[in-house]
Amino acid sequence: MQSRAPLISAPTQFLYKTSAMVRPLILITNDDGAHAKGLRALRAAVSALGQVVVVAPTFEQSGMSHTITIDRPLRHIDHGDDIHSIDGTPADCVYLALFEKRFLPRRPDIVLSGINHGANLGTSVFYSGTVAGAREAAMRGIPAIALSMLGGEDVDFGPSAACATELCARLLSTSRPNGQAVLLNVNFPKGSFKGVRVSRVGRQIYEENVIPRRDPGGREYFWIGGRVTDNGQVENADAHAVADGYASLTPLELEPTKNEHWALATAIAGVSND
Repeated sequence: MQSRAPLISAPTQFLYKTSAMVRPLILITNDDGAHAKGLRALRAAVSALGQVVVVAPTFEQSGMSHTITIDRPLRHIDHGDDIHSIDGTPADCVYLALFEKRFLPRRPDIVLSGINHGANLGTSVFYSGTVAGAREAAMRGIPAIALSMLGGEDVDFGPSAACATELCARLLSTSRPNGQAVLLNVNFPKGSFKGVRVSRVGRQIYEENVIPRRDPGGREYFWIGGRVTDNGQVENADAHAVADGYASLTPLELEPTKNEHWALATAIAGVSND
């Protein structure tokens, strides 16, 4: 019998007891925009845990990965109620929130990115603006969770937002391994789900399409990309967890060096391995 990855119980009503003196400060961003349905649901749910500040893109920034804007100025709109929009990427939003004093009263205790309209499974973590928003915080040593859900504006984000609140509360109350930053990627199925399964990043395989077309002026342009055709054979993959009716929770690595290839790199460099 194939062994299952560890599970976290299905979402339940959760009461988080905070200090009467200082409640957690929670920064929320996303890549769908400051007024997206998934973000609104997440903000409403996690407000039970502490003070929530939203700094999110003015316009949708899906697929922007970890892009930062360095070739033009960034514009800010204060919408009131601790909701701000920036005409940049998710990484821009988190960077500004952390280093421009007007947005936050202090360093946030946790950063949440989402809930994204659509999944960020498998190799999509490399393209995802949602994951990049969380990663920007984790790079600064702040615990962060990227949250995504299958479907779009038509889905009910309530159960996912409730579960996200539980995950956030647990992370706030859990000691970090060796003081390291924690970066988690969570994907919810569309609709109800059985619980949360700890999973690995899968190996999604996409149709690799290039569609050339002409605009009304006769100039050529291209559409690239395509649908997922295979989720690969990675054991305990995130996409398999979601397909089985669970939310997937994947710890992501911030260290990009591939230590197993050190000897190979040394040989290619033509230097001594001493």
